[in-house]
Amino acid sequence: MKPDTAPLDRIGLMQTFVHIVEAGSLSAAAAQIGTTQPTVSRRLQALERSLGLRLLRRSTHAMKLTEDGERCYERARELLASWAAFESDLRGAGEEPEGTLRVIAPHAFGQSLLVRPLADYLRRFPRVAVEWLLHDRPPDFVAENVDCAIQVGEVSDPSVIAIKLSEVPRIVIASPSVLDGRRAPAHARELEDLPWLALRTFYRTEILLTHARTGEACRVRMQPRLGTDSLYALRNAALQGLGVGVGSTWLMTDDLAQGRLVQLVPDWCAAPLPVYLIYPQAPYHPAKLRRFLEMMRTAIPVELGRA
Repeated sequence: MKPDTAPLDRIGLMQTFVHIVEAGSLSAAAAQIGTTQPTVSRRLQALERSLGLRLLRRSTHAMKLTEDGERCYERARELLASWAAFESDLRGAGEEPEGTLRVIAPHAFGQSLLVRPLADYLRRFPRVAVEWLLHDRPPDFVAENVDCAIQVGEVSDPSVIAIKLSEVPRIVIASPSVLDGRRAPAHARELEDLPWLALRTFYRTEILLTHARTGEACRVRMQPRLGTDSLYALRNAALQGLGVGVGSTWLMTDDLAQGRLVQLVPDWCAAPLPVYLIYPQAPYHPAKLRRFLEMMRTAIPVELGRA
């Protein structure tokens, strides 16, 4: 290997190595990149020689990363992503997003509130495809191979860039049947006498409610009949009359207007939840990510205001 071509060759070797790991075998990697299995095998051996490390253990029926191989795979993916973004920017192609963008969004947001701005993004940038992954836990950007995430709730990971976009107001709701002819509670502490539903992502056995005018705080304790990590499940359980819940105002608006749900103690509410756009720190970010960030910074506050 000539010294002046070694860096470029090593990038190609790392690309082949990443293909091998993600495809699951040398033959599958060869098919993906349009070459032969012996060529892929030689490239793997060349990378191992250049690094002085054993990256894969292979047998007739299985392939497994060594500990060094696992570290090499994670670092190679980061390096290749940075290199691709660097090349794109230098060539002036950074303004035309392309490729696949992987995004994690909360279930409720991702199923309804954000579909309109997502569609706008895809229409505006036809060379981009999006993998729209829905779950409510904090993302692991390396393990899940995602570009960015929309997170409701505070961000605790100091290694990511977090941009606060908006806040989600929360109110106390229930089906009219929960009161069962009883007088509606006038003070937050009276809610403890009612059956409860817990949104385990944000509250489980108690929740702090604050009076909008006086600022009085009341810690409401509960023994939930149902606990869930899904805002939609909480809403549907409330519609079934199973108990009182605290949920995002935007999702409850239509049900309140139609009388399917009622807001209890309307002068009291839980603290609003912040909405963040988060993504890993890196020397370069590809155009597909930059344009998505720009659009969502505008779109999310608009969608929450519209709801």
